[in-house]
Amino acid sequence: MSKNVINTEMIYHCTNTNVTGGGGIETYVASLVTSQISEFNNVPIKEAVREYVLKCINTENQKQFKLLHLHDPEFLADLREECPAIFTLHNHCSYCPSGTKYLADRGKICDRVINPLGCVWGHVVDGCGSRRPHKILGNWLNAYNPLNNLKKLKIPVIANSEYVRQQIISAGISPERVITLRCGVQLPLIETEPLSRTIYQNQRILFVGRIVPDKGLEWLLKALTKTEKHIHLDIAGDGWDKANMKKLADDLGLSDRITWHGWCNSEQLETLYQQCLTVIFPSLWPEPAGLVTLEAYARYRPVIASAVGGIPEHIKDGKTGLLVSPNNVAQLASAINELATNYAKARTIGEKGQAWYQEEFTIDVHVQRLNQIYAQTIAEFHTRIKV
Repeated sequence: MSKNVINTEMIYHCTNTNVTGGGGIETYVASLVTSQISEFNNVPIKEAVREYVLKCINTENQKQFKLLHLHDPEFLADLREECPAIFTLHNHCSYCPSGTKYLADRGKICDRVINPLGCVWGHVVDGCGSRRPHKILGNWLNAYNPLNNLKKLKIPVIANSEYVRQQIISAGISPERVITLRCGVQLPLIETEPLSRTIYQNQRILFVGRIVPDKGLEWLLKALTKTEKHIHLDIAGDGWDKANMKKLADDLGLSDRITWHGWCNSEQLETLYQQCLTVIFPSLWPEPAGLVTLEAYARYRPVIASAVGGIPEHIKDGKTGLLVSPNNVAQLASAINELATNYAKARTIGEKGQAWYQEEFTIDVHVQRLNQIYAQTIAEFHTRIKV
């Protein structure tokens, strides 16, 4: 059933995610929509957001839209290029069948360009995805078909890091079509201040993320054994590997130094950010961008993160955070000890991170830059159809 377009001057967003829920893409799309709506006419914000998000475009008269912003690759098959359109790469799924670019069994980042033989080998031998034949085929089609559709289209592509930009170019998309636009995050709901000595003296560090092997929690736990004994780790997140990680923590004698908070809502997470001296981001897989870094910056907290994927583009090493080599236990432990024993450095790095966030990574700055891309896309579309 076709959607009743209520404003042809508005830009509509295309995604199957629940934009009224939480999470990366959901929160991002909701932020974009609310930034574009100046008046709600007494309509609740969540309802207004739903009005400008399309779950399907196949049955739409696409000529009526000012611009369609696609956030899910499956929409590419239904785009008829009857109006200006743009596609954002939020992750690796459009050029990597497993969606990770990470060879789990080898503990290495995948450097292969998408191809049938290499990707089947990756699933079966390197453990980058399921070894079940129907899953391998499904994963391949879910990446190959959107990539093939994207190659046929003329629309611009937004990458959320230069790392992602280079990956999609390697997969066959013309460099002229791909624009790097780094993410932005909302300001905290409560007023935040630089790291205080009182909070610092509590010696708490924070991990935020899914508890799965490629997020690096095992690496962090092993590093924790080599840090000062009074340092306490808060873990905000859940995942299928949680039981294994809790057992590992017990085996390492860390049970009294860790609090497992499970999945946290925004208020709970805010509290955890406020009470830590630093945020640890130890991903092993090449994160496309990593919003955790920006969330820490927004709260004056320094970040210790692995130098993989798009993460290094969001950290000025030694200035807004500390970068460490993935799976290097001694290096991660040293970085934690460095900030946990030097209050002035931890506070200064947090302040510099917050200043950089204000300059580059607020949602307002992001939207301003995105609007420039929109304007250029709209102008080029109408110039092209006149020719």
